[in-house]
Amino acid sequence: MSSRRSRGTPRITDDQIIELVSKLQQLLPELRNHRSNKASASKVLQETCNYVRSLHKEVEDLSDRLSRLLSTIDDDSPQASIIRSLIN
Repeated sequence: MSSRRSRGTPRITDDQIIELVSKLQQLLPELRNHRSNKASASKVLQETCNYVRSLHKEVEDLSDRLSRLLSTIDDDSPQASIIRSLIN
C-alpha cells in the first residue's frame, strides 16, 4: 500500500481510522443504536454505502415529485413562486 502513496501524503494511523469509523457509525441510523455500540469497520462501510444509496434514491424521488408538481401549476402562480423560492 505504501508504494501507492505519494511521499508528501501523511500516513493515517489505526487509531485515526478507528475514530473515523466510530464517527461514521454515529451518523448511520441503522447502526446508531447498535446494541454493542461497536460494529466492524466492514459493517459500517457497507451500511454507509447502503445509506448513501438510499439518500440518493430519496433525492431522485423527491426531484421527480417536484418536477411533476411544477408541471401541474402555472409558472406565474403564487404556488410556483413559493416553490422556486424554496429550491433556490
